[in-house]
Amino acid sequence: MESMKNYDVQFELSYEGNDSDGHEIDMYDVSQALIGFQRSLAITTHLILNGKVIVQAPSLKGAKIYTFPSEEGSWKVKAGILVLGTAAYHVSTAPNNTPLGHLVYSAYDYVISQSLGFHVDYDKSLGQLYEEAEESKIELPKVRETQLDSVIEKCSTAITEIHRPIYKNKTAKTAKIYTNINNQDVPLNPTLSMDTFQYIIEEFTNDEVIEIRGFVSSYSSNTFKGRIYVPAQERSIPFVLAEPIRGESVIRDMVESLKANALRNYDEKPYEVFCKAQKITTKTGHLKSYKILAVSSVGFN
Repeated sequence: MESMKNYDVQFELSYEGNDSDGHEIDMYDVSQALIGFQRSLAITTHLILNGKVIVQAPSLKGAKIYTFPSEEGSWKVKAGILVLGTAAYHVSTAPNNTPLGHLVYSAYDYVISQSLGFHVDYDKSLGQLYEEAEESKIELPKVRETQLDSVIEKCSTAITEIHRPIYKNKTAKTAKIYTNINNQDVPLNPTLSMDTFQYIIEEFTNDEVIEIRGFVSSYSSNTFKGRIYVPAQERSIPFVLAEPIRGESVIRDMVESLKANALRNYDEKPYEVFCKAQKITTKTGHLKSYKILAVSSVGFN
């Protein structure tokens, strides 16, 4: 991936296999895929620059996202993100080497990977970036794990659409997303394929009711959805509250756990919640989320 002029961070979406190897791809499929690509980049970038999660990509403030023609070889398209005015955090003369570029890459990798079932440890990715920036006395926008979890929810449809050339008219078999860091192409963790498409769209609710315990890392009062960090799984997992329990006491427990988790760096005591839940899995049994049927702050007898 060749460098593009003066962009703070650049990405490349590349399709391979089937017609795409001959530089051809279904036009409608790829047009929808590019809308998804732009939307997911815009929502992630807006959070980093403005500290808020937007719903519509045109609401992006503080940056512009540009695209460039495809190159020969596998079918690919480039996206360059240009940070504007006071939103810019320029700390290097080479834009694609800036800490901001690393931050956008790490955040976007977190969003795409977690959406497709690839676990990313926040503390080892973004957390490490913040530690290095602090040691170098560089100011970076602070992005919390709970905010990235909210971005994941907003980007689900967009990430599904990036798969469109793979699942619809099948003019491609796989796709990869790269960024350019230190003049090297660095791929995001997942390779997009029919397997990742099936992961993001398939949902099977198990009949068995299990008990889980953990800490709420994100929650939306509008959708009754969120994410809960489950120590036994060593990762945060999406959940939805079943309709019969969407009352004041349950929501208070979830919000109190979220508050304690968000303030864990300020000596806030952990607030663990205990839940009765059903697993929501893919067809192959991969855990995607929980449907929570009951919540307690003290456990169940």
